[in-house]
Amino acid sequence: MTQRIAFEPAYVLSRRPYRETSALLEIFSESHGRMGLVARGAQSAQSKLRGLLEPFRPLLLSWSERGDLGTLTGAESAAPLPPLSGEAVFCGWYVNELLLRLTTRHDPHPALFALYRETLALLLEGDEARTLRVFEKRLLAELGYGLLLPPDLDPARQYRYDWDQGPLPAERGYRGDSLRALATETFETPQQLREARTLLREALARHGAGVELQTPRLRREMRAALEAHA
Repeated sequence: MTQRIAFEPAYVLSRRPYRETSALLEIFSESHGRMGLVARGAQSAQSKLRGLLEPFRPLLLSWSERGDLGTLTGAESAAPLPPLSGEAVFCGWYVNELLLRLTTRHDPHPALFALYRETLALLLEGDEARTLRVFEKRLLAELGYGLLLPPDLDPARQYRYDWDQGPLPAERGYRGDSLRALATETFETPQQLREARTLLREALARHGAGVELQTPRLRREMRAALEAHA
């Protein structure tokens, strides 16, 4: 049975050529979650979709669905949005890559869709490090892998993180003030952000992002190339 979806708020997470003139899209939609769609003719020079189906752009998409892969039947811009630039582009690709790795097709996450939209808006404003840490933390929670961060942690103590019990006192590990900053999403020092990044990356690796993510590697390589030519 064919299902038809019309004017669904969505974003393109990835796009790659498919056959001669078509494109294969992975999208993230508000009511249907992540979907795979074939955009027929979208790669041709005459296609009106060619410049529209780009990542980070809010869209209204229509498609017909039969089985795991749908067929795009319509697309239009949902709202004007300035393009990401500079470091924010890598941050956006990193967020997309996390969604591709950790979500499954046909699994709706309206709250995660709202978080994604908010994250893109915050990346336009800067403060990328805090924005990414908050996204990672809330992504894990939305998928059922939320960190255990009790409110009574001693900010002056060190803790190790046990994946079943949460923070446990230790001689070395994460500072209590860093774990509290992560719990409240109020980072005040670079050390708090660094320790939050380490713990969140470990959590993400445990729950599906264990294979090296491509975006951070590409970001490091580009920075190294720019420094070499400076």
